[in-house]
Amino acid sequence: MDNFTTKDGTRIFYKDWGPKDLQPVVFHHGWPLSADDWDTQMLFFREKGFRVIAHDRRGHGRSTQTDSGNDMDTYVQDLLELTAHLDLHKAVHIGHSTGGGEVARYVAKAQPGRVAKAVLVGAVSPIMLKTDKNPGGLPLSVFDGFRAALAANRAQFYVDVPSGPFYGFNRPGAKVTQGTIDNWWRQGMMGGAKAHYDCIKAFSETDFTEDLKAINVPVLVMHGDDDQIVPIADSAQLAIKLLKNGELKVYKGYPHGMLTTHADVLNPDILAFIRK
Repeated sequence: MDNFTTKDGTRIFYKDWGPKDLQPVVFHHGWPLSADDWDTQMLFFREKGFRVIAHDRRGHGRSTQTDSGNDMDTYVQDLLELTAHLDLHKAVHIGHSTGGGEVARYVAKAQPGRVAKAVLVGAVSPIMLKTDKNPGGLPLSVFDGFRAALAANRAQFYVDVPSGPFYGFNRPGAKVTQGTIDNWWRQGMMGGAKAHYDCIKAFSETDFTEDLKAINVPVLVMHGDDDQIVPIADSAQLAIKLLKNGELKVYKGYPHGMLTTHADVLNPDILAFIRK
């Protein structure tokens, strides 16, 4: 575990496990979580012979609770600086939800040789918000509701989301795991309320269309068809059409938080893609 300070003075917390000469796998968390959301994946891929890295996005987890810069371009600038500091080459970047959008933009901007492959899991790309160009998106009122709930009682909101739609625990017959709910809440409450509030705009209104088009490396797009947070029809099924070298894997009945609920399935699938 370590910290890196960006050019604008923001402290970014990150984990970096494994010998530096191994191929790096870099994990990008969703909103409003932290690097801890990847613990299962980091342990799995470290055992498989990779160097594994995960950071807390600015305003999240143990990184600086910033008042400004809580937007996708700044998140990616932080990442460009961090990966240069760590001197990463031929890395595999894996992003979930908001982190998937971050991966798309980072990979599109990264220097040649920095990235070998990318994986987008339940990613917000190409764009979540309903617009004239994206008529199937979610209306602004949905995200205004997120902001209102966060501002009114963030602690309760961060119980309601994982208890219900995030992990599909609101579905009939779902096996609810209290520890998973508590861990989501713990991670969320570590971050800054202002940064999390601002990030709702970043993950819902950022258009990643041109980023996806610009990516040249192989990309695996993974999505559950029962994702209640980022509906598959307006995300993965559109993103795959924009990628030059993309592969789509759809998981029947899986929720948005499938990396946690179905790590036993997704981790080997990601490993097979990396080794291909």
